[in-house]
Amino acid sequence: MIKAAPEIATTDLWALAIDSIRAAGCEYGDIRLCSYRHQNFTARDRSLSYLADNVSSGFGVRVLLNGAWGFAASHRQTAEEILRIVALAVDIAKASHLTQLNPVRLAPVPIKRDRYITPIEIDPFQVPIGEKTQLLLGINEKLLAYRDKGIKKAHSFLRFAREEKTFASTEGTLIEQTIYRTYSGFGCTAVANGDAQSRSYERPPLNIGYEHVDKADLLSQTDRVAAEAIEKVHAPIGPQGIRSTLILKPSNLFLTIHESVGHPTELDRVYGYESNFAGTSFATTDKLNKLQYAAPWVNFKCDRTQPAGRGTMGYDDEGVPAQEWYVVKDGVLVDYLTDRETAYRLGRSTSNGCAYADSWANVPMVRIPNLGLEPGADRGSHTATLAEMIADTEDGILIDGIGSFSIDQQRRNFQFGGDAFWKVEKGQIVGMLKNVTYQGMTVDFWNSVDAIGTAAELEQCGTDMCGKGEPMQVAQMTHACVPVRVRNIQIGGLS
Repeated sequence: MIKAAPEIATTDLWALAIDSIRAAGCEYGDIRLCSYRHQNFTARDRSLSYLADNVSSGFGVRVLLNGAWGFAASHRQTAEEILRIVALAVDIAKASHLTQLNPVRLAPVPIKRDRYITPIEIDPFQVPIGEKTQLLLGINEKLLAYRDKGIKKAHSFLRFAREEKTFASTEGTLIEQTIYRTYSGFGCTAVANGDAQSRSYERPPLNIGYEHVDKADLLSQTDRVAAEAIEKVHAPIGPQGIRSTLILKPSNLFLTIHESVGHPTELDRVYGYESNFAGTSFATTDKLNKLQYAAPWVNFKCDRTQPAGRGTMGYDDEGVPAQEWYVVKDGVLVDYLTDRETAYRLGRSTSNGCAYADSWANVPMVRIPNLGLEPGADRGSHTATLAEMIADTEDGILIDGIGSFSIDQQRRNFQFGGDAFWKVEKGQIVGMLKNVTYQGMTVDFWNSVDAIGTAAELEQCGTDMCGKGEPMQVAQMTHACVPVRVRNIQIGGLS
């Protein structure tokens, strides 16, 4: 009978790894010991269709030897496996060095010994499964009460995650982090006249506890969502081949920010290190501090310290402290999203903390942090509430929620849909539309913003499903934003 190797304390594991990396003569190395728990529920109609509660744990080792990276990982957390994985990472670095054109150098980072835990009130993993299931089935039952009016399908979901990570480096940094994530929502589908249309509602994905699952709020939204799905399926198809004014709610705008501002300013894409999932970037470094990315009253700011933000944490996966900075200031491109390697190449004194890996088995890469659109100035001529934007629009379309999207290989030319659309005429909402899309070129679009909402209308919308890399990694981030109005945008419709 084969006996399993005994596990040893986390402290002994990381210390052994760091000592072994130093002994191998590496100029740098680190280890991440991680445990991830994910609990996901999906209810469809009157049954729970999916329930998963998974834990994955292991460690990953990075080494930098003669200017070349090596990485290896394992789920076996034993002393013998630590030594084997360090040796394997060193061998991979030696092999990588054979084809390396330019040696990797890292921007400095302050040595830290710290612990960070997401502030929560209710641990989502302590709430009984039955209570969660009954909430979802109750939501669906309220939606299906409209079956005789056309609602034929209902779904609802809950998603929870806990990341526990210990990071140690040969430079002396030691950081422990526990990050909690919560996300909930629902939707329904109406069918009529050979067409099917859906409408959804969600409490945005945030780093927070079960208190974010507001039962009263979720249940109170079901009547509105069902009614709008029914109205939508009977609505006329949106216009095609015209230019019009758009008023975008934060629930729609966040994805446009994500795809046309977040990804183009990831510095690994800019340098061509990463080109999967819609390519590299037009926002090359020769445009830094020169490109009028957006109108002068538009500001995009990164903030990993934002309370409850989906990308909020104490440190990134290279031990760089959470921070905030502008990517676009007064409409001008002024910075990028960096890890230590790309920050050094850009000539920066330190990284701004965008390295993240979605697993112990994957290597950290540059990921979008929380990246938001700042509200309009209090007395600025381009600041308006959503109601004021509508009242001041002669002819346009109001869009809520996200739908289909596409963007080209350099993040220039895009198309976005939405979840709900309303026709605006002479300052009034006059009815719903369906199958609306809008197209634009990134810089032209953002320079066409003529009104920005107020701080009171700021919403923490975001995503928990941002894919990047090959093999793909998934990351999460908040794009806090306000409503905007954009003039003279190309509109198309799907038949």
